[in-house]
Amino acid sequence: MRWQVLLFFSVLSLSSVLGQVSYSIPEEMAKGSLVGNIAQDLGVDVRRLQAGKARIHTGDSAEYIQLNKENGLLIISQRIDREALCGQTTPCALHFQIALENPIEIFPITVEITDINDNAPLFEKKERRFEISESAFIGSKFVLEKAIDADIGLNGLQSYTLKPNDHFVLKLHSQSDGGKKVEMILQKPLDRERQEFASLLLTAVDGGEPQRSGTMQIHISVLDANDNAPLFTQNVYKASVKENSPTGTLVTKVSATDADKGSNGEVSYVIVNSMRSISDLFHITEEGELTLNGPIDYEKAKKYEIDIEAVDRGGLSESSKVIIDVGDINDNTPVINMISSSNSIGEDSRSSTVVAVMSVYDPDSEENGKVRCVIGKTIPFKISPSSSNFYSILTDSDLDREVASEYNITVTCSDEGVPSLSSCVTLTLQISDVNDNAPVFERSSYEAYIVENNTPGLSIFTVKARDADWNQNARVSYILDDSSVNGVPVSSYVSVSADSGVIHAVRSFDYEQIKDFHFRVKAQDGGSPPLSSNVTVKIVIQDQNDNPPQVLYPVQTGGSVVAEMVPRAADVGYLVTKVVAVDVDSGQNAWLSYKLQKATDRALFEVGLQNGEIRTIRQVNDKDVVKQRLTVIVEDNGQPSRSAAVIVNVAVADSFPEVLSEFTDFTHDKEYNDNLTFYLVLALAVVSFLFITCVVVIISVKIYRWRQSRILYSSNLPVIPYYPPRYSDTLGTGTLQHVYNYEVCRTTDSRKSDCKFGRAGSQNVLIMDPSSTGTMQRIQSEKSILDEPDSPLEQKPPNNDWRFTQGQRPGPSGPHMPYGTHIRWTPKSGTRATGGPEVAMGTGPWPQPPTEAEQLQALMAAANEVSEATATLGPGTMGLSTRYSPQFTLQHVPDYRQNVYIPGSTATLTSNPQQQQATAQQAAQQALPPPQVSAQPEPPKAAQTPASKKKSTKKEKK
Repeated sequence: MRWQVLLFFSVLSLSSVLGQVSYSIPEEMAKGSLVGNIAQDLGVDVRRLQAGKARIHTGDSAEYIQLNKENGLLIISQRIDREALCGQTTPCALHFQIALENPIEIFPITVEITDINDNAPLFEKKERRFEISESAFIGSKFVLEKAIDADIGLNGLQSYTLKPNDHFVLKLHSQSDGGKKVEMILQKPLDRERQEFASLLLTAVDGGEPQRSGTMQIHISVLDANDNAPLFTQNVYKASVKENSPTGTLVTKVSATDADKGSNGEVSYVIVNSMRSISDLFHITEEGELTLNGPIDYEKAKKYEIDIEAVDRGGLSESSKVIIDVGDINDNTPVINMISSSNSIGEDSRSSTVVAVMSVYDPDSEENGKVRCVIGKTIPFKISPSSSNFYSILTDSDLDREVASEYNITVTCSDEGVPSLSSCVTLTLQISDVNDNAPVFERSSYEAYIVENNTPGLSIFTVKARDADWNQNARVSYILDDSSVNGVPVSSYVSVSADSGVIHAVRSFDYEQIKDFHFRVKAQDGGSPPLSSNVTVKIVIQDQNDNPPQVLYPVQTGGSVVAEMVPRAADVGYLVTKVVAVDVDSGQNAWLSYKLQKATDRALFEVGLQNGEIRTIRQVNDKDVVKQRLTVIVEDNGQPSRSAAVIVNVAVADSFPEVLSEFTDFTHDKEYNDNLTFYLVLALAVVSFLFITCVVVIISVKIYRWRQSRILYSSNLPVIPYYPPRYSDTLGTGTLQHVYNYEVCRTTDSRKSDCKFGRAGSQNVLIMDPSSTGTMQRIQSEKSILDEPDSPLEQKPPNNDWRFTQGQRPGPSGPHMPYGTHIRWTPKSGTRATGGPEVAMGTGPWPQPPTEAEQLQALMAAANEVSEATATLGPGTMGLSTRYSPQFTLQHVPDYRQNVYIPGSTATLTSNPQQQQATAQQAAQQALPPPQVSAQPEPPKAAQTPASKKKSTKKEKK
């Protein structure tokens, strides 16, 4: 059998919002067969189908058509049987929708299924038996069972044939439902005696290509005569019944009468419709009552036509039609199908944004099938009908995820039946977050406190900001705003944790340097673009008792003794002095109290607890010692408290000299430093360095002198000249080229001394105040010719008057010492109390002429003395009081013009006229007076011991 497949399509309407496309295909097409190019017909790009997730929505019906999104074609997904799908309904069509997303679009599609001749006419019964009286009249009608052909149109039942047709012919009657009533009409009388039984073949033929047919065997038995057939009271009966009526409900009652008597007049009723569905739904009794035999549904069939046959016992029959109208009741709730919906929508979506599209259908009719859909009024959404049976859910106002992050949209659809039936569907819609909220701090400003001297890295407090957004948009990071505190970046003071907002101290704070400071912290979310907010933070530094009191008065110096004088006539309550102290701390840490810790006489003085005033508490008398030493403790009120001690020296005397004589013998207590170890190590390092330096210098000097001595030794001088210890050699060939005076200043502390070096013999020392209250000045009487670079040193030739005999020349055992020594005692405070004048050096007689051995011995003795004097030098301390501030000159260049010795002569050349006159007198007298001890300074020595003094005395005697 060859099937011809015809494909028809017609585009009924296309629209950018909602288009409809119709196709026509024959039934029984193979799976995968092409229906149509939907992408081309709709004018939609294939990529749009793919991006919009195109899909077919068929509702509750089976899916016969599928969409190939790759090429936009509609193809057969399974075999379509028009008869199973639509039965006798025409036209037969599949209705479905193609849904697209982003944006949402719905395209209704109609596919009409055309019939092909795939079903042959069928009789429900394979045979039929008739009992016909021989007396039947020509023209008697016998209703035959209709054949059923599931096909329609030309492929449906077209004609019947009856063979053999000697006595009977067929007559067809068209009916309102499109069917044909088949009657067998007697055209020739029957003769039972000639033929008691007859067999006929009824053939039903359709009009399809190829043609199909069905047959039924008819058996006729010829009976005795029954010349009256039953007659119905009506040719057509009409009735109505409500759907869902219970089984046994009476639909209508038919009635037929037979004029015959006896058994020939008994009439029975049968339903002659060959469709099984009719016989399953209806039943007719012997009395002609038509009742329901099963449930009927208006949605399946709105009207039924039933053929009722009345047959008497003689075999005569008559037929009538019963038309039953099925009445609709509101027995179906609206059917809601969600065609397309969004799971989430951004909170920044505009109003009237489509959220979902759904179809609503009610199978009921008229008012029962009219549907109205609503949603709750408390949510920002609305529902709007977009086309027939289609509804769209749209946003009705602006959305805010922070107000509601999720909506359950319940759509309720109700029909207008009585009672009304409704159905509902709930759509859960998530509101996606948009970064539209900046972080908000819990406070408008923060103020935190931290105690000074904190540990760096200490957590001070935490700032907290909250963001109403969600997920990444609500992730808050904390940033320290760029600013400065007193010109220093605030990042060097504090830091903030980016995640937790904990503020840490970067450094240790000092209340005395900074008491508070401000900065700003920015909270920034993780959105794009990020939003931020700022808050001002104030850090207040709290004071800690970390500073001891500082004494401002009396001033404590390491080199002077400051004493407060109290007259002996002072009364009780006499204000001696006032201890002034301050504490850089604040609050109660700076409250100071004064206490007298130690005193020479505790019964004489008291200290004011609050003001630090030192007053007498009794009358001062003559028995009170002059030197009073008070130790005052200044203590703050902190926890724990800190204190400082000050020593106040009080002199109970009426005159200053009395005080001075007493306080010069003061010995000072040994003071210890908290960092004593550090200073000891430092001193050791310095001493070691100086020692090494001195050793190197001494070695260098020794080598240099040795080389000079070798040079002198190798000279060709015939005689080593002898120079008396007090005279200078103008030729530069002597061992001691100059005369030096050494001044040794001794203190009560034997480890410290002042040294004066190299003074000219003609220089004088002027002491302005023996009580050390004045300023000591040194005045140089004459300027050395060496200080004048423009004046050349010239020596005048000696005359004969300068020469002496050898008997007049002084020997090495002369009584004159070449050095003058001053020993001045100075208290530790460094104030010099005394000083002596310097005496100019004179000349002496030479009783015996020295031999060369004696000259050499004298030179060696002089060198030995110089060496011993140099070796015994030690570090000294200039006793300079900061109170009196004396100024001293430590070193002077010797003046060569004072005393000049001429070799071979006992005369002394001097530039001083007075000395020249004295020399002339001495020459006349042939003897020189013993010279006074010179006050010129010697090379500095360490503190002299009795042994050294004895040694010096022996040398003087020698």
